Amino acid sequence: MTDDADAASEPSDDEVVRTAAEAAEGIVFKHYDQSAVTDLDVTVTFEEGVLDVDVYLNAPADADPDREAVAREAVETAGEAVDELFDE
Repeated sequence: MTDDADAASEPSDDEVVRTAAEAAEGIVFKHYDQSAVTDLDVTVTFEEGVLDVDVYLNAPADADPDREAVAREAVETAGEAVDELFDE
């Protein structure tokens, strides 16, 4: 295969960003009802092969599981989803 064929088979930057964002949001709403989340901001960038995912989550302080743990899991899951996307 040529380099052009390899590049064509890789997901687009937009697809990578969308996949990561959807995976992160999915984890948040797996743990919390949407009505319990007062603010959620998932920021994803993918530039020059580098994925950066930030999750800001505002849910009740006494929420179970812990907000920070859920945000960390969301970031990790976003990275795993992108890894799977490239493995396809």
